[in-house]
Amino acid sequence: MNILTFDIEDWFHILDNPSTQTESDWAKFDSRIHKGMHRIYDILEKTNESEATFFVLGWIAEKYPEIVREISRRGYEVGSHTHLHQLVYNQNQKTFRQDVERSIKTLEDCTGKKVISFRAPGFSITSKNKWAFEVLHDLGIQIDSSVFPAGRAHGGFPEYRRDQPSILSYEGITLKEFPINTINLMGRPVIFSGGGYFRVFPYFIVKQCAQQSNYVMTYFHPRDFDYGQPMVPGLSLNRKFKSYVGLKGCKMKLQRFLNDFEFIDMKRATSIINWDECPVIKI
Repeated sequence: MNILTFDIEDWFHILDNPSTQTESDWAKFDSRIHKGMHRIYDILEKTNESEATFFVLGWIAEKYPEIVREISRRGYEVGSHTHLHQLVYNQNQKTFRQDVERSIKTLEDCTGKKVISFRAPGFSITSKNKWAFEVLHDLGIQIDSSVFPAGRAHGGFPEYRRDQPSILSYEGITLKEFPINTINLMGRPVIFSGGGYFRVFPYFIVKQCAQQSNYVMTYFHPRDFDYGQPMVPGLSLNRKFKSYVGLKGCKMKLQRFLNDFEFIDMKRATSIINWDECPVIKI
Protein backbone atom coordinates (compact mmCIF):
# COMPACT_ATOMS: atom_id res chain seq x y z
CA MET A 1 0.00 0.00 0.00
CA ASN A 2 1.53 3.28 -1.18
CA ILE A 3 -0.11 6.53 -0.07
CA LEU A 4 0.48 9.90 -1.73
CA THR A 5 0.24 13.05 0.41
CA PHE A 6 1.29 16.70 0.15
CA ASP A 7 1.75 19.23 2.95
CA ILE A 8 0.54 22.53 1.50
CA GLU A 9 2.56 25.42 2.86
CA ASP A 10 4.64 28.20 1.29
CA TRP A 11 8.40 28.15 0.73
CA PHE A 12 9.07 30.28 3.80
CA HIS A 13 7.21 28.04 6.25
CA ILE A 14 10.46 26.72 7.66
CA LEU A 15 10.14 25.41 11.20
CA ASP A 16 12.37 26.29 14.14
CA ASN A 17 14.00 29.23 12.36
CA PRO A 18 13.95 32.74 13.92
CA SER A 19 13.27 34.60 10.67
CA THR A 20 10.22 32.53 9.68
CA GLN A 21 8.29 31.87 12.91
CA THR A 22 5.32 34.23 12.80
CA GLU A 23 2.75 35.72 10.45
CA SER A 24 4.54 39.06 10.62
CA ASP A 25 7.73 37.33 9.49
CA TRP A 26 5.91 35.64 6.59
CA ALA A 27 4.63 39.02 5.37
CA LYS A 28 8.22 39.94 4.46
CA PHE A 29 8.39 37.23 1.77
CA ASP A 30 6.75 36.97 -1.64
CA SER A 31 4.44 33.99 -1.97
CA ARG A 32 5.29 31.18 -4.41
CA ILE A 33 2.40 28.90 -3.46
CA HIS A 34 0.38 29.26 -6.67
CA LYS A 35 3.35 28.30 -8.84
CA GLY A 36 4.08 25.49 -6.41
CA MET A 37 0.56 24.10 -6.75
CA HIS A 38 0.78 24.24 -10.54
CA ARG A 39 3.95 22.14 -10.39
CA ILE A 40 2.19 19.55 -8.25
CA TYR A 41 -0.82 19.45 -10.58
CA ASP A 42 1.54 19.07 -13.54
CA ILE A 43 3.17 16.05 -11.89
CA LEU A 44 -0.21 14.50 -11.11
CA GLU A 45 -1.52 15.09 -14.63
CA LYS A 46 1.59 13.68 -16.31
CA THR A 47 1.40 10.52 -14.23
CA ASN A 48 -2.40 10.16 -14.39
CA GLU A 49 -2.45 10.19 -10.60
CA SER A 50 -6.03 10.81 -9.49
CA GLU A 51 -5.70 10.17 -5.76
CA ALA A 52 -3.78 12.14 -3.15
CA THR A 53 -4.36 13.70 0.26
CA PHE A 54 -3.46 17.36 0.70
CA PHE A 55 -2.76 18.52 4.26
CA VAL A 56 -3.34 22.27 3.97
CA LEU A 57 -2.43 25.06 6.36
CA GLY A 58 -5.47 27.00 7.49
CA TRP A 59 -3.38 30.14 6.93
CA ILE A 60 -3.06 29.22 3.25
CA ALA A 61 -6.81 28.53 3.04
CA GLU A 62 -7.62 31.85 4.70
CA LYS A 63 -5.26 33.85 2.49
CA TYR A 64 -5.77 31.92 -0.76
CA PRO A 65 -9.14 30.08 -0.52
CA GLU A 66 -9.06 29.45 -4.27
CA ILE A 67 -6.19 27.01 -3.72
CA VAL A 68 -8.23 24.81 -1.39
CA ARG A 69 -11.29 25.02 -3.62
CA GLU A 70 -9.18 23.91 -6.60
CA ILE A 71 -7.74 20.95 -4.68
CA SER A 72 -11.26 19.87 -3.79
CA ARG A 73 -12.60 20.55 -7.29
CA ARG A 74 -9.99 18.20 -8.72
CA GLY A 75 -11.31 15.49 -6.42
CA TYR A 76 -8.42 15.32 -3.95
CA GLU A 77 -8.87 14.84 -0.22
CA VAL A 78 -8.22 17.87 2.05
CA GLY A 79 -6.86 17.47 5.58
CA SER A 80 -5.56 19.89 8.19
CA HIS A 81 -1.91 20.79 8.69
CA THR A 82 -2.81 23.22 11.54
CA HIS A 83 -3.48 26.91 10.95
CA LEU A 84 -0.21 28.68 11.76
CA HIS A 85 2.35 25.92 11.19
CA GLN A 86 3.84 25.89 14.66
CA LEU A 87 5.66 23.02 16.34
CA VAL A 88 3.10 21.28 18.54
CA TYR A 89 5.50 20.76 21.43
CA ASN A 90 6.05 24.53 21.63
CA GLN A 91 2.33 25.06 22.34
CA ASN A 92 0.13 24.33 25.29
CA GLN A 93 -3.05 22.31 24.98
CA LYS A 94 -5.33 25.36 24.75
CA THR A 95 -3.29 27.09 22.05
CA PHE A 96 -3.04 23.92 19.98
CA ARG A 97 -6.77 23.32 20.22
CA GLN A 98 -7.60 26.87 19.09
CA ASP A 99 -5.16 26.64 16.18
CA VAL A 100 -6.39 23.29 14.86
CA GLU A 101 -10.03 24.22 15.34
CA ARG A 102 -9.47 27.40 13.34
CA SER A 103 -7.78 25.46 10.55
CA ILE A 104 -10.58 22.90 10.33
CA LYS A 105 -13.28 25.57 10.16
CA THR A 106 -11.39 27.52 7.49
CA LEU A 107 -10.84 24.45 5.33
CA GLU A 108 -14.43 23.28 5.69
CA ASP A 109 -15.70 26.74 4.74
CA CYS A 110 -13.66 26.47 1.53
CA THR A 111 -14.71 22.96 0.52
CA GLY A 112 -18.05 22.37 2.21
CA LYS A 113 -16.67 18.98 3.28
CA LYS A 114 -15.84 17.59 6.71
CA VAL A 115 -12.15 17.51 7.61
CA ILE A 116 -11.26 14.24 9.34
CA SER A 117 -7.51 13.90 8.60
CA PHE A 118 -4.56 15.67 10.21
CA ARG A 119 -0.79 15.94 10.09
CA ALA A 120 1.30 17.95 12.56
CA PRO A 121 3.99 20.33 11.24
CA GLY A 122 7.37 18.69 11.51
CA PHE A 123 5.72 15.54 12.92
CA SER A 124 6.04 17.40 16.22
CA ILE A 125 3.75 15.27 18.36
CA THR A 126 6.10 13.34 20.60
CA SER A 127 5.91 11.21 23.74
CA LYS A 128 5.98 14.46 25.75
CA ASN A 129 2.85 16.04 24.26
CA LYS A 130 0.57 13.06 23.66
CA TRP A 131 -2.35 15.21 24.82
CA ALA A 132 -2.43 16.50 21.22
CA PHE A 133 -4.11 13.26 20.12
CA GLU A 134 -6.92 13.82 22.62
CA VAL A 135 -7.42 17.33 21.23
CA LEU A 136 -7.57 16.00 17.67
CA HIS A 137 -10.17 13.42 18.65
CA ASP A 138 -12.27 16.08 20.40
CA LEU A 139 -12.20 18.19 17.21
CA GLY A 140 -13.52 15.38 15.03
CA ILE A 141 -10.24 14.16 13.56
CA GLN A 142 -10.46 10.43 12.89
CA ILE A 143 -7.28 9.79 10.88
CA ASP A 144 -3.82 11.00 11.83
CA SER A 145 -0.44 10.94 10.10
CA SER A 146 1.72 12.75 12.65
CA VAL A 147 3.75 9.88 14.07
CA PHE A 148 7.38 9.79 12.94
CA PRO A 149 8.52 6.48 14.48
CA ALA A 150 12.21 7.41 14.62
CA GLY A 151 14.38 10.18 16.05
CA ARG A 152 14.66 13.45 14.14
CA ALA A 153 15.45 17.15 14.55
CA HIS A 154 11.86 17.97 15.55
CA GLY A 155 11.60 15.17 18.07
CA GLY A 156 10.05 12.16 16.42
CA PHE A 157 8.22 9.39 18.25
CA PRO A 158 10.58 6.36 18.31
CA GLU A 159 8.64 4.92 21.27
CA TYR A 160 5.69 4.24 18.96
CA ARG A 161 7.63 1.30 17.54
CA ARG A 162 5.25 0.80 14.64
CA ASP A 163 5.64 2.01 11.08
CA GLN A 164 2.47 0.43 9.71
CA PRO A 165 -1.19 1.54 9.86
CA SER A 166 -2.40 0.97 13.41
CA ILE A 167 -4.91 2.04 16.04
CA LEU A 168 -3.42 4.69 18.31
CA SER A 169 -4.93 4.49 21.81
CA TYR A 170 -4.51 7.23 24.39
CA GLU A 171 -6.52 7.98 27.53
CA GLY A 172 -9.58 6.13 26.29
CA ILE A 173 -9.65 7.63 22.78
CA THR A 174 -8.52 6.02 19.53
CA LEU A 175 -7.36 7.34 16.16
CA LYS A 176 -6.53 5.54 12.96
CA GLU A 177 -2.81 6.22 12.62
CA PHE A 178 -0.77 6.27 9.41
CA PRO A 179 2.82 6.75 10.61
CA ILE A 180 5.73 7.57 8.35
CA ASN A 181 7.32 4.36 7.13
CA THR A 182 10.90 3.29 7.67
CA ILE A 183 13.25 0.69 6.31
CA ASN A 184 15.90 -1.02 8.38
CA LEU A 185 19.43 -0.12 7.32
CA MET A 186 22.35 -1.43 9.35
CA GLY A 187 20.06 -1.90 12.33
CA ARG A 188 18.60 1.59 12.22
CA PRO A 189 15.25 2.87 10.90
CA VAL A 190 15.78 5.00 7.79
CA ILE A 191 13.23 7.32 6.15
CA PHE A 192 13.17 7.61 2.36
CA SER A 193 9.65 8.49 1.22
CA GLY A 194 9.28 12.24 1.65
CA GLY A 195 10.75 15.71 2.11
CA GLY A 196 14.51 16.06 2.29
CA TYR A 197 15.00 12.31 2.65
CA PHE A 198 13.41 11.71 -0.75
CA ARG A 199 15.43 14.54 -2.30
CA VAL A 200 18.77 13.35 -0.87
CA PHE A 201 18.63 9.70 -1.88
CA PRO A 202 19.35 8.71 -5.51
CA TYR A 203 16.22 7.41 -7.17
CA PHE A 204 17.48 3.82 -7.45
CA ILE A 205 17.74 3.70 -3.63
CA VAL A 206 14.24 5.16 -3.20
CA LYS A 207 12.86 2.60 -5.66
CA GLN A 208 14.65 -0.28 -3.99
CA CYS A 209 13.39 0.78 -0.54
CA ALA A 210 9.83 1.07 -1.84
CA GLN A 211 10.02 -2.38 -3.45
CA GLN A 212 10.98 -3.84 -0.08
CA SER A 213 8.13 -2.09 1.76
CA ASN A 214 4.51 -3.22 1.96
CA TYR A 215 3.51 0.26 3.18
CA VAL A 216 4.82 3.63 2.01
CA MET A 217 3.58 6.97 3.37
CA THR A 218 4.86 9.89 1.30
CA TYR A 219 4.94 13.55 2.27
CA PHE A 220 5.92 16.26 -0.18
CA HIS A 221 5.73 20.06 -0.13
CA PRO A 222 5.41 22.60 -2.95
CA ARG A 223 8.90 23.85 -2.08
CA ASP A 224 10.38 20.39 -2.78
CA PHE A 225 9.91 21.03 -6.51
CA ASP A 226 10.82 24.75 -6.60
CA TYR A 227 14.42 24.94 -7.76
CA GLY A 228 14.27 28.73 -8.15
CA GLN A 229 13.16 29.58 -4.62
CA PRO A 230 15.26 32.09 -2.65
CA MET A 231 17.40 31.10 0.32
CA VAL A 232 15.57 31.52 3.62
CA PRO A 233 17.67 33.82 5.84
CA GLY A 234 19.13 32.60 9.10
CA LEU A 235 19.50 28.90 8.29
CA SER A 236 22.49 26.95 9.55
CA LEU A 237 24.61 25.06 7.03
CA ASN A 238 22.92 21.84 8.08
CA ARG A 239 19.43 23.32 7.61
CA LYS A 240 20.42 24.78 4.24
CA PHE A 241 21.49 21.33 3.12
CA LYS A 242 18.25 19.71 4.32
CA SER A 243 16.07 22.43 2.77
CA TYR A 244 17.77 22.88 -0.62
CA VAL A 245 19.58 19.70 -1.61
CA GLY A 246 18.03 17.83 -4.51
CA LEU A 247 15.50 20.48 -5.51
CA LYS A 248 16.52 20.54 -9.17
CA GLY A 249 15.68 16.93 -9.93
CA CYS A 250 12.87 16.31 -7.45
CA LYS A 251 9.99 16.90 -9.86
CA MET A 252 11.23 14.29 -12.33
CA LYS A 253 12.10 11.94 -9.48
CA LEU A 254 8.54 12.07 -8.15
CA GLN A 255 7.15 11.53 -11.64
CA ARG A 256 9.26 8.38 -11.94
CA PHE A 257 8.10 7.26 -8.49
CA LEU A 258 4.43 7.70 -9.39
CA ASN A 259 4.91 5.88 -12.69
CA ASP A 260 6.77 2.97 -11.10
CA PHE A 261 4.32 2.36 -8.24
CA GLU A 262 0.57 2.58 -7.66
CA PHE A 263 -0.53 5.22 -5.13
CA ILE A 264 -3.80 5.93 -3.34
CA ASP A 265 -4.95 8.62 -0.92
CA MET A 266 -5.59 8.23 2.81
CA LYS A 267 -9.34 8.10 2.32
CA ARG A 268 -9.07 5.05 0.05
CA ALA A 269 -6.46 3.44 2.28
CA THR A 270 -8.71 3.87 5.31
CA SER A 271 -11.59 2.19 3.52
CA ILE A 272 -9.68 -0.91 2.42
CA ILE A 273 -7.77 -1.63 5.63
CA ASN A 274 -9.33 -4.16 8.00
CA TRP A 275 -8.84 -2.11 11.15
CA ASP A 276 -10.01 -4.98 13.36
CA GLU A 277 -6.83 -6.79 12.41
CA CYS A 278 -4.52 -3.80 12.95
CA PRO A 279 -2.48 -3.64 16.16
CA VAL A 280 -3.62 -1.29 18.92
CA ILE A 281 -0.72 0.86 20.10
CA LYS A 282 -1.24 2.26 23.59
CA ILE A 283 0.83 5.35 24.19
